[in-house]
Amino acid sequence: AAGLVGQERAREACGLVVELIRAKKMAGRALLMAGAPGTGKTALALSISQELGTKVPFCPMVGSEVYSSEVKKTEVLMEHFRRAIGLRIKENKEVYEGEVTEITPEETENPLGGYGRTISHVVIGLKTTKGAKQLRLDPSIFESLQKEKVSLGDVIYIEASSGAVKRVGRSDYYASEYDLEADEYVPLPKGDVHKKKEIVQDVTLHDLDSANAKPQGGQDLMAMVGSLAKPKKTEITEKLRTEINKVVNRYIDQGIAELVPGVLFIDEVHMLDIECFTFLNRALESPLSPIVVFATNRGVCTIRGTDVLSPHGVPVDLLDRMLIIRTMPYSLEEIVQIIAIRAETESISIESDALAAMGEIGANTSLRYVVQMIAPARIVAETCGRDVISSDDIEEVNDLFLDAKASSKMLMKSEGYLM
Repeated sequence: AAGLVGQERAREACGLVVELIRAKKMAGRALLMAGAPGTGKTALALSISQELGTKVPFCPMVGSEVYSSEVKKTEVLMEHFRRAIGLRIKENKEVYEGEVTEITPEETENPLGGYGRTISHVVIGLKTTKGAKQLRLDPSIFESLQKEKVSLGDVIYIEASSGAVKRVGRSDYYASEYDLEADEYVPLPKGDVHKKKEIVQDVTLHDLDSANAKPQGGQDLMAMVGSLAKPKKTEITEKLRTEINKVVNRYIDQGIAELVPGVLFIDEVHMLDIECFTFLNRALESPLSPIVVFATNRGVCTIRGTDVLSPHGVPVDLLDRMLIIRTMPYSLEEIVQIIAIRAETESISIESDALAAMGEIGANTSLRYVVQMIAPARIVAETCGRDVISSDDIEEVNDLFLDAKASSKMLMKSEGYLM
């Protein structure tokens, strides 16, 4: 279970959600994780993302991120929506691929006169397991080779249509050249030097938006100075997004591209206001929509921007669209298990009676507080000349620090003042 403890019902529900997403039956719906702080809401959202695969975009954000003095709230939400939608583009390209055996730039007299000499063409030798080939290329490709820092013994491919050069890595023939080397070694390419190759690129819709967003301003000197003074962030217009959606849909229809809906995780969803919720209602209905996972630890509270009371601080019409998963507080045994896993991860040794004492403290306070006790307890044990944390160290740390509940009790007694 990748280190997840407890929350069996919530994990089973998340498993069903993953199956729904894979069957493409989750469109237009969202998921709401509701539970007390420290019950694993964010961990469950991450686990959904991991279960869907490494190539699926996962975009986390917090509700309060939408409040910016420079960008509209809906623009921030839209940007995150687009970041969470991936596009897998498959292209069949003619490429020259192989290990570089020769790079010889041929020089000629400068046609403009003077003492300088210019590169007329560049000769590159490439070899594969099947054979070798010598290519005579344009001087602009020599610049690309220099930018990619290509040297003899590197495996590269050159696109026949555009002349773009990509360095794949160092040939594994040279793997024993150095004892320590930062390069990635790749095997010698198979087949002919000149071949057709399927190239797969993973991009998000936001990448396409920002690549096509042109900075506004004229060509005169003042406009250029103004554009330097301004921050580089340009607002991506709705018109531009519509155009990109049309192109994306055309690619999908032609079978060139495949849409990969990712996961947008919005934590502290009660921090959003009524304008954001109205926008989310519309965005969830869009054909290009990711799987949205909300998380909140609030019960019945007011919707921000109104005086209306609503469960979880979310309007009822948006709650209707959600599948709600409840995360429950951890039991004593689960808390002990979590502390043991955490200590093992941090390479800290804890005695069994100390683990039991921490479990008791965690059951009375919170899991987060007791996990935070591990590091101070280790320092106390090391100060006493021990490598293993004992129950005495736990008691000492618990006396030194207060948890949130104990602190609030003290404040209630002192009527809000620390007297």
